[in-house]
Amino acid sequence: MARKGKLMGERHEKIMTFLELYQDENQYSPSIREIGNYIGVNSTSLVDYYLRQLVEMGYLERDEHVSRSVRIVRPFRGSRKNHQAITYSKQEVLRFPVLGRIVASAPIPVPSSDLAYFDAESYIEVPRKMLPVNEKETDLFVLEVAGDSMIDAMINDGDKVVFRQANEAANGDMVAVWLSNNDETTLKYFYNEGKRIRLQPANPTMGAIYVDDPGQVHIMGKVVMVIRHL
Repeated sequence: MARKGKLMGERHEKIMTFLELYQDENQYSPSIREIGNYIGVNSTSLVDYYLRQLVEMGYLERDEHVSRSVRIVRPFRGSRKNHQAITYSKQEVLRFPVLGRIVASAPIPVPSSDLAYFDAESYIEVPRKMLPVNEKETDLFVLEVAGDSMIDAMINDGDKVVFRQANEAANGDMVAVWLSNNDETTLKYFYNEGKRIRLQPANPTMGAIYVDDPGQVHIMGKVVMVIRHL
């Protein structure tokens, strides 16, 4: 039973509705940012404030030191068939820091201060079940996309891309590439055409990039998954 002295407002109701629908579908909790996006609140501190109130009301339990640890102990709309509290373990969610930007446009020089833009709050959380079964966490890294050359591959400006570390690629792989002659990086489809490398965008308004010296093309990673920017 909800504790006295606290009344549920519109945002509390939206959070509870979102939590029930999200957990029914995914079997794990949403992140603070996902909750904020749903209720139209940009501040993670404000979302945390509402969650604390819902805990006080008796609707939720959570471990504030564990990502995606919210569990519903008192269903709001009864959307779940099983109303027992469900615990979502820390091991089900992986956290990756966003290491920098990768351009999805014409290659541009890598700025020396690029990594300094990202701080301790620049990270993404990925449920383990969303990754391929044999994927090793230590082999993965995340970059933020800048540009729109890969829009037909459903990768847009501001999206976060999870890469698997790699130093070689097959034709048709989508890869993060470092062009060492100009110290440039880009995200493109890779094609080895023998005497040259073709880096193909996924945007019909942009042409391919041809590198006559294959030795200048260094594969940094292959795309594993994309986290949409909302």
